[in-house]
Amino acid sequence: MRIVGFSALIVGIGLIVAMVVYQGAGDVAAAIAAVGWGLVFVIVSRVVPIAFDGYVWRFLFPRDMERPVALLLWARWIGEGVNTLMPALQVGGALVRTRLLIVRGMPGRIVGASVVVDLTLSTLTQLLFTLVGVGLLLAHYGNNDIAKGAGAGVGLGLILVIGFCVFQHRGLFSYLVGLVSRVAKGRDWVNAVGGAEALDESIRELYRRRWALTFNAAGQMLAWAMGAAEIWLALYFMDIPVTIADALLLESLILAVRAAAFFVPGAVGVQEGAFVLLGAVIGIGPEVALALSLIKRVRELVIGVPALIAWQVAEGKHLFTTRRRRAEIAGAGEEPLPQPVMDRSSD
Repeated sequence: MRIVGFSALIVGIGLIVAMVVYQGAGDVAAAIAAVGWGLVFVIVSRVVPIAFDGYVWRFLFPRDMERPVALLLWARWIGEGVNTLMPALQVGGALVRTRLLIVRGMPGRIVGASVVVDLTLSTLTQLLFTLVGVGLLLAHYGNNDIAKGAGAGVGLGLILVIGFCVFQHRGLFSYLVGLVSRVAKGRDWVNAVGGAEALDESIRELYRRRWALTFNAAGQMLAWAMGAAEIWLALYFMDIPVTIADALLLESLILAVRAAAFFVPGAVGVQEGAFVLLGAVIGIGPEVALALSLIKRVRELVIGVPALIAWQVAEGKHLFTTRRRRAEIAGAGEEPLPQPVMDRSSD
């Protein structure tokens, strides 16, 4: 799978280069340059929904439990960087933010359950957001093949999400211990969250908290909609005004394309082609659409690269602290401690 991912990445980069050359590098560069300092506002406009999404994640933790907002926002930011820039199949960010919270002392089974449910609701709300885009496409531009294809994709996605929810209620992780361990690339992720049965039970308990699910889902839906500000602002600074409806249409359908191209790291090449295709629907020229996609790439790097660095720093600190503790124990002549179990909630 890693070979497939990196091969797709190379092909995607080639496609971007080919499209830039075909559309005219000068025209594309001029469109990007037109944004100027507006790029700062474009980047900030993306930070807001990421932060909001991290904030509503806290609703999935027990109310009587300490839920440091700064820690959740930090973990959500790093997860965004992993999903955006690495061939992580969109689940790598979830695994990373789970580990980051566990090594900081939060109960593993609660963290694991919150991440699984948050990921499920994220997928569901994204599908609903795609439906909003399909509705706008039909309302403003009539029936077309793009709307039919997107609608069929949403229908299939909803079936898969419903099936995933049903399996979660029936003890999904009790059956998938081996699979999850392989996805975690050698880390015993299930044991870290207190075991498969404990994780399944925590997930079932969380699904019984209807208000928590409602607040989280509503917040995530709002965060998806906030993402349209990035497209609107970029086009505004290019002096190409579009309606909020068109920005929502583009954002929702581009997100759907990225999700469908999960096997391509960052949907490199795929996103650019989708922008050119969908941009033509709302009357945006191909050089502007391509420039818009490349601006999104710049934003991904500005937000994602520091996130990956922060992740490696955090892992390095944790490794150093663990080795130092083991050395201190060995130097004191005490019985070496076993590998610490990160979930203490089952005591």
